[in-house]
Order: sequence, then structure tokens, then C-alpha cells
Amino acid sequence: MAAPHIPNLNTLRRGSGRAPGRSRGPPPLNDEEDKAAKDRIIQQTDQDASVSRLSAVEVGYLDDPFAKFFVPGSGQRRFPIINRGTYVRTTAIDNLVKLFLSSPSSLPKQIISLGAGSDTRFFRLRSQKPPYPPFLYHELDFPSNTAQKISTITRHPGLRSLVSGEITISEDLASLSSPCYTIIPFDLRILFTASASTIPPAISHIDTSLPTLLISECCLIYLTPTDADCTISFFAQRLFPPTTPLALILYEPINPHTPFGQVMVSNLAARGIVLQTLKKYGTLEAQKERLRVYGFTEGQRVQTVDELWEEVSGREKERVAGLEMVDEVEEWRLLAGHYCVGWGWRDGGGGDVWRGWRDEGKG
Repeated sequence: MAAPHIPNLNTLRRGSGRAPGRSRGPPPLNDEEDKAAKDRIIQQTDQDASVSRLSAVEVGYLDDPFAKFFVPGSGQRRFPIINRGTYVRTTAIDNLVKLFLSSPSSLPKQIISLGAGSDTRFFRLRSQKPPYPPFLYHELDFPSNTAQKISTITRHPGLRSLVSGEITISEDLASLSSPCYTIIPFDLRILFTASASTIPPAISHIDTSLPTLLISECCLIYLTPTDADCTISFFAQRLFPPTTPLALILYEPINPHTPFGQVMVSNLAARGIVLQTLKKYGTLEAQKERLRVYGFTEGQRVQTVDELWEEVSGREKERVAGLEMVDEVEEWRLLAGHYCVGWGWRDGGGGDVWRGWRDEGKG
């Protein structure tokens, strides 16, 4: 899923600008049609994320040789503050993932990416030299997004070669399975209505004994608070037993009640995008408490993108600053202060699986 764009503070639109007329417009949608239309809007945000990632790569912020495969044409260069935001968010999450995969464990590790879309993290991890210890990677998303990603993988040998072992693709071309990587068409909202004793067949193959990391980059934000909470509760309290080491990384917007936040919400609403959990989890404190309530009781950390940027080493800041001029320093601070990365974990008797996480963040 894409992160919402920076609001244009100078051009807040207060209406459609359409001249009055006598046309009645299209007939109203029924409930199912309205739901499908809203889903398509959210699904299409994945392309925004792909374009932003490729922009950051082409300018030199990130090293990702796979980003170009997921953007048709030549892409589009984003504003410098958008590129910097993509860089900080990506490197912060990458660092947490690397600490997890590198930690000692007698079992393989497992990552489940919610609303993964065209994210390239699996391919970047698989191409790492020297390689990480064995790990499994699962991606869940709407069928339209999974089918598009599978099509891209099958068309590009540079992606296909990193999926080791025999690949099985479903007849509808929306799911892919292999020994190390699965792409699963799955609507997380069904977890709210799923029977307490039933595991949906699409995810029943997930090994619940392995140390596991859940990742949600602007995915849960599009669900209702009830559906979002039910999603994580399902994984943390129903699917995985308490003895399994489990963690969650979140990347989400915050602070909807500031002037900047209000403009951000308004601009997105004009595009039909509603950040449904933003009111409930709109502060760093609420996000941290959220992680604790979900059951990640051994530790919770939440930091704004601005705080994460301040922790970047001086040498790396110099490198990034030399890529392009960031004139809008005040606007960067506003943007970076309205997004956060949060991570929480439970040990589950897993020893030192999350050892590297304990020193990350300010607590």
C-alpha cells in the first residue's frame, strides 16, 4: 500500500470546482458496487508507492535494482522531501528486518507482509550478499494486486531467479507458492467474521512454530479500527501460539488534528482515500499502547520519521544531502513529523530473536 502524499498547503481544494448544471450524474451505487469502487481506490495506491520508490532509487537514495520492474514506463520524479521520506521509512524498516533475520535461532525465520502490493523487500533480501540464514516470506493483498505482481515476476528473469525451488501459480493467476516465497490473495477483512475455531484455508499453510515478523506499511490504516485490530489479534492471539516469538512493524500517518494533518486528510478524502484508523491511533502514545494491547509486551518503540532521520549517521546524512537540494526544510519537518514507524515484540520463549531490537529507538 502507498503512503499518503504530502499535502499541498498552498492549494487546498475546497470543492470540486465544477460549474452547476442540470445533469443528474450517474445513478447511485448499491452497497456492493460502492465497496468495490472504494477498494479499487485503495488498491491503486500501490502504484503511487511504486513510483515513489523508483524515484528514490533513481536519485540515489536507495539501492533497489528491482524497483524498475514494477513501474510501467519511465516513472516520475518525486519532490525531494518525498524522496527523503521514502528513504527514511525504507531504511528504518529494512534495518529492523535485517536485525531480525540476523539474530540467533535454531529455526528458520518467517516474514508476513500485509498489503504488500509491489513491495520489493523479498527480492532485496534474497539478493543480499552474504545471504541471510533461511527464511520464509509471505505476502497478502487483494487478488488484483497479487495477480499483477505475479505477472511481473514471471515476465522478468531477474525476479524469477530469486524465487528458489518449484513455483506453483493458481489457475486464476492470483496466487503463487514456492518453498521460500508465497503470494496470497487475501482480504484481511474476512478475519472479522471468521469463526474463532477456523483458520482461513488461504493462510492455513503458514508455519505457526517459526519466529515471525508481521509488517504493515500503510495497510491497516485503510481498514476500520475494528477490522485492523481484529487482523493483528488474529495473528497474535489465534494463529500463533504464545510460545512463538512474534513481532509487528507498523508504518502509518499520525497527528490528524494539526493544521498540516487536517490538510493531509482533506486532500486524501478528495481522492476517495479515507485513513480509517488515524483518529484512534493518531499519536505516538496511542500507537505504542496499541502494540502493547496486541500482545507485544516485551517491548514497544514508536518514532516519527523526523526522529528517525535525526538518528541517521552524519556521514550518511552528508551523502543524502548531496543527492538533491531540500529547500523546504520546514515542510520536511512537518511531513516527517506526521508519519511514524512503530515496532513491538514478544519473546515467546524464543531466546535472543529480538535482541537487536532492544537497542533500537528511544523507548
